[in-house]
Amino acid sequence: MGIFGSKPGKALAPRPALEQAAAGEPEGPMAGLATDLAQRLLDVGIDGRGPFRSAHAVADAARDGARSDEGAITSIVRTHAVEAGVGGFVTGLGGFVTLLVALPANVVEFYLLATRMVASIARVRGYDIDHPQIRSAILLTLVGADADDLLRKAGVVVSGGVGGKLTDLATQRLPGPALMVLNKGIGFRLLTRSGQSMLGRFGKAVPVVGGAVGAGLDVYLLGRIAANAKREFPRRAS
Repeated sequence: MGIFGSKPGKALAPRPALEQAAAGEPEGPMAGLATDLAQRLLDVGIDGRGPFRSAHAVADAARDGARSDEGAITSIVRTHAVEAGVGGFVTGLGGFVTLLVALPANVVEFYLLATRMVASIARVRGYDIDHPQIRSAILLTLVGADADDLLRKAGVVVSGGVGGKLTDLATQRLPGPALMVLNKGIGFRLLTRSGQSMLGRFGKAVPVVGGAVGAGLDVYLLGRIAANAKREFPRRAS
């Protein structure tokens, strides 16, 4: 994708690494890969880099072009769904021959889009997406139901009240090392999901048809993440 500015191959999880994640083995290179993935999602997915616009810019542009905040959020979700669908389709076009090379890139691309979409929604709803706790909450939104387990393992207690259990993180004032542990856990959970689904997306084994399957799945998953984001980031009082 060219937006990470790192050495080739480092940002994209190779097949053995994804299989290791699927096996639930957090030791060795997987630990570093999980941390790297989480940090890149924060740095690029929220702050943007090169042609990949920041969540700040996306949210502000959506608000300028809509009559209401909810209209802006609808626009944000629609735009990212289109981008996810295009990305999933292009990745699947080559069929099974290119799957082992292309899928890791699609995984990174999908989660970058999802991160920016959630951060944009949070910004429109009045949250400071430069706040470390809110940034971790944005990542937690990507893992859905797994968020509770990750918070518990990190020793974080949240109320789960009207403000959303994830945005309640902002009141915890967790130290930097604790947030790093939490973010690492999120990164590993995302890698685990990628490893488990990699060989299960057999629809991509068929050229063109596989592209449609990839596009549809990416759009569906992004929609679920968007719904979770809207629940967890209700409108914040000024």
